[in-house]
Amino acid sequence: MDFSLNEEQLEWQMKARKFAEEEIKPISLARDQIANPADTIDWELIKKGSKIGFRTAVVSKEQGGHGIDYVTQALIMAELARGDSAMSKTFSQCWKWSHLIAAACTDEQRKRFLKPFLDDDTFVLGSGQTEANSGSDNRMPPVGDLKAGPRLRAELDGDFWVLNGEKQFIANGNIAKLFFLTVRTDFSVPFTDGTTSLLVPWDTPGFRRGKCYNKSGWRFYQNGEMIFENARVPVSNQIGETNMALHKGDGDSSGDMFGDLELAANALGICDSACEKAISLARNHSSEGELLKEQQLVRLKIGRMSMLTEALRSYVMRVAWEHDQKIHSTNAGLVMNLSTDTVQEVTELCMDIYDNVGGPMDRGVDKLVRDSFIWSHLAGDSVQRLKVAGRIIK
Repeated sequence: MDFSLNEEQLEWQMKARKFAEEEIKPISLARDQIANPADTIDWELIKKGSKIGFRTAVVSKEQGGHGIDYVTQALIMAELARGDSAMSKTFSQCWKWSHLIAAACTDEQRKRFLKPFLDDDTFVLGSGQTEANSGSDNRMPPVGDLKAGPRLRAELDGDFWVLNGEKQFIANGNIAKLFFLTVRTDFSVPFTDGTTSLLVPWDTPGFRRGKCYNKSGWRFYQNGEMIFENARVPVSNQIGETNMALHKGDGDSSGDMFGDLELAANALGICDSACEKAISLARNHSSEGELLKEQQLVRLKIGRMSMLTEALRSYVMRVAWEHDQKIHSTNAGLVMNLSTDTVQEVTELCMDIYDNVGGPMDRGVDKLVRDSFIWSHLAGDSVQRLKVAGRIIK
């Protein structure tokens, strides 16, 4: 089994590592401490990363992007997350949806939306799915429940869909210029048979951005509220057939595969950072007359942190390789579940080691712990575990 990386993969990995060290780390803690969550974004950082290719990396070369494979994507995400997990996610969120523009949209839609995305270094993407009473329903839809799923109503009026309702906790919700919106177009059937996908630009009449949520972790990665009041979206912005948004096989399902890998690779970057911080402290700080690295308990904790991190790295790279080989397995879901458990334990162990110096808050370690707790609810973690277990024992 060959674990070596090719020249292109190594080049992208080094680009991401250099960017994380020179551009992300110097501003990470300062952005994290900004009180108003709407002010945390740093557009100069986004522009610099975009010019390197981090924003448009997955769009095919034929369509103007870089066409990187899944292994390369995982490498980049982990390296950027080592600098700041939330900043890595701001870039990778664009990958999922830019890929969908390229793969599932019509030629006319690609001309209208893909080129502006490629040409504008501040053009980031978002997806509007979550609502107040519909969070993980799209991950494991309740069977036959007409009340489940999105309630944002879309009614046809000539050549326009008229939208009324709200979306909440939307990634890049306050900064994205284009959203992939899931709307309810038929309430007489379960939402799996009555949901439609639309492309919604940020300046659509009747659409406005609401509040930006104040989170404990991932503060650079903004989650916002979307409010629709008779918003008029052209039928020409519809993706696929009416009422078929959640039917697998229509459009493209690569985004689902990518989403779990994305979160796992990001968690890996946090684990790498936590290990680096713990090892540095153990080597350089003394307690009761001896370096921390000489204490057995500290050694045991660092050993476990390293073991868990390397196990996650192996699983992430295996899943990335499987995606490149178009192998569909339960590993895609399992790696996300493993990343949740791993990132939280590794950051907790890191905090434990820092407690040896008397408990004063280290902002960097504190941030890693706060960021790691985001994994408890990402992508419907608990229902994802049930879903994967069901596939295993079927």
